[in-house]
Amino acid sequence: MINLQEIKKSLLAAAWFMFLTFPIMVIRVNTVQDVIEWRWHNLAIVGFGAFFGSFVWRFFIRRKEMGLQAAVKVVKEGDPLPLVQRLLANPRVFIPGLVAVSALVVVFPFVFSMYQTNIMTNALMFVMLGLGLNIVVGLAGLLDLGYVAFYAVGAYSYALLNVHYGIGFWIALPIGAGLAALFGVLLGFPVLRLRGDYLAIVTLGFGEIIRLVLENWNDFSFGPSGIANIPRPSFFGMEMSLQQNTVYIYFIMVALALFTIFVVRRLENSRLGRAWIALREDEIACQAMGIDKTKTKLTAFALGATWAGMAGVMFAAKTTFINPSSFTIWESVIILCVVVLGGMGSIIGVVCGAMVLILLPEYLRAFSEYRMLIFGAVLVIMMVFRPGGIVINVRRAYQFEGTENNGK
Repeated sequence: MINLQEIKKSLLAAAWFMFLTFPIMVIRVNTVQDVIEWRWHNLAIVGFGAFFGSFVWRFFIRRKEMGLQAAVKVVKEGDPLPLVQRLLANPRVFIPGLVAVSALVVVFPFVFSMYQTNIMTNALMFVMLGLGLNIVVGLAGLLDLGYVAFYAVGAYSYALLNVHYGIGFWIALPIGAGLAALFGVLLGFPVLRLRGDYLAIVTLGFGEIIRLVLENWNDFSFGPSGIANIPRPSFFGMEMSLQQNTVYIYFIMVALALFTIFVVRRLENSRLGRAWIALREDEIACQAMGIDKTKTKLTAFALGATWAGMAGVMFAAKTTFINPSSFTIWESVIILCVVVLGGMGSIIGVVCGAMVLILLPEYLRAFSEYRMLIFGAVLVIMMVFRPGGIVINVRRAYQFEGTENNGK
């Protein structure tokens, strides 16, 4: 219901936005003719947009509050599965959807251009990275801001092993994963007693240490100049063109992403996965129930780092060139955004989050001037109206179905 109070609030918001943007949107100095141009039409557009946007924003805020009230009522009456989980549990929807998605994945590189295939390969790579970080952050509840360090370890493992020993991609893939897992354990030992912000700061420092070592140890990592001419994956020694190799790498990434989803799904439903969830919910209660906190944390760091190492090997093989600037803190932030935006602890959510965060900036290149503004607005809107992520993870509930007279 629109009333006078709502109109006053929207007018105030519009006036405030017009005041803030006046120097940028209205005044332009023409240095060639040495005159000032007054673009009043821009001010009118800002005012109308802010007025209309204020109405829309408050409408969705009211919808959110009504949704929360309805959710509380539903919880009291009996908590059903969310919409996505209900659709996945329905064979009439799940099986045709799975067939359609599988067909799209198979024909994608043959229908779309090589550029589109490269973008989708990057998205699948971030699916793999997001699922690996989801083990550490989403399941175990350990905030890791240095996850890109394990990504760098995998990439440099393949590059250096190939430069010095001529080791190929398929042999370097498990080696990179193993070395990343080893670094995950080395990171885990010093932070066993840390939680929350302190853990985040230490892992952030670890990621920066790895990057600075790679940048300054020229004799080992070739410094800022990086390593070039890294071989792409081979298929029984066959010679492939650039386009054929792009399609081949795409299908390798599809296979690795499916393998990651399968393993993470099995881990989530295993005894170890339940221990991670218990550690995330209450560390003291988890330890009191007899769960080895040290072993559980180290396993989370090691397994999470394993997938980052494999993704790093794939990154080096895909780009054929790596240097330390490819592994900055912003890569860790993007991977963490994939997990948070998709839904912490949710496998389907992480896949959706990776697709949105990686594909959206690429397909907004037509709006190059406003691309990052739109991207940031989407993130803010998601965090306000859907703080649990695109697909909220559902806590498993167990119900005893035995009869009361069972023992009589």
